Amino acid sequence: MNEASSQMIVFEDVSKFYGEILGVNRVNLSIAHGITSLVGPNGAGKTTLMNLMTGLLRPTRGQISILGISPGEPEELFRSVGYCSQFDSFPRGVTGREFINMFLSVHGMAKDEADELTMKALERVNLVAAAEKKVAAYSKGMRQRVRLAQAVAHNPSVLILDEPLNGLDPMARAETIRLFRQLADEGLHLVISSHILHEVDMMSDSVVLLNNGYVVAEGDVRDVRDEMEEHPMQVLVRCDHPTTLAARVFEQDLVVEARIHEDRGGLFIKTRDADKFYLLLNEVVAEGSVQIESVTPVDDDLSAVYRYLIGSETEGSRV
Repeated sequence: MNEASSQMIVFEDVSKFYGEILGVNRVNLSIAHGITSLVGPNGAGKTTLMNLMTGLLRPTRGQISILGISPGEPEELFRSVGYCSQFDSFPRGVTGREFINMFLSVHGMAKDEADELTMKALERVNLVAAAEKKVAAYSKGMRQRVRLAQAVAHNPSVLILDEPLNGLDPMARAETIRLFRQLADEGLHLVISSHILHEVDMMSDSVVLLNNGYVVAEGDVRDVRDEMEEHPMQVLVRCDHPTTLAARVFEQDLVVEARIHEDRGGLFIKTRDADKFYLLLNEVVAEGSVQIESVTPVDDDLSAVYRYLIGSETEGSRV
């Protein structure tokens, strides 16, 4: 294992089959520190990847290492890894403090150290006031937060979090995302699955887009977008004379589609050559024939990229 691999989460040609059913296939990933979000519909392979990382599943083929540690070595692995599944499972009758303290004791920590780390973890998720309440009486959002506290309590280097924003109200979501960013800034690796694309877009350093068990794209959202050469870029130009602008761009053969906005105050453009299109806009402004108010990429976000990629998958082409 080289030094670079010991600082990353690495999948090498990993496949997992459940009998004849595909879980994930031919996954090759190198995940650096920061927040990496796994995105995809139900059944895409997100939870399978996480279960492979935590050793809950063994790959049918290929190798996985978590900062140089094999998931097949659970005692060593979970010194460095914190895991929060998407499902509730609590011992009967325990309080929030007891739930976290119990796991720290399993890690072999002395009572004083476990008590101190328990309270720090509860503070991080804003649950100190509910520490002595029974978890069974917690709301869904509180249960989600206490499970997150348990995952971070032993100060891991890697956090694997399956749908951690589920059940949280908007304020708790914002606080949790801030915590994720703080942990990432401290140098942790966070691997998060989510269906909430605008929040993934906002908090992630990189994304892994999954569909039907395959990785269809990975990297920074905009880098992924830039690699899709066949995907026309969509731009909304707000201006005073959209029909005049449409005529000019069609003269130059720079667009595949131009559509006037329903309020007739702008023009939707689809272009395969954004650089030349922007140069033409500069010329139009200099000529004074059209007054441009704003130019906004319509699909420079995760939702649009994912819709395009999954559409491509449906048509049978893999990215």
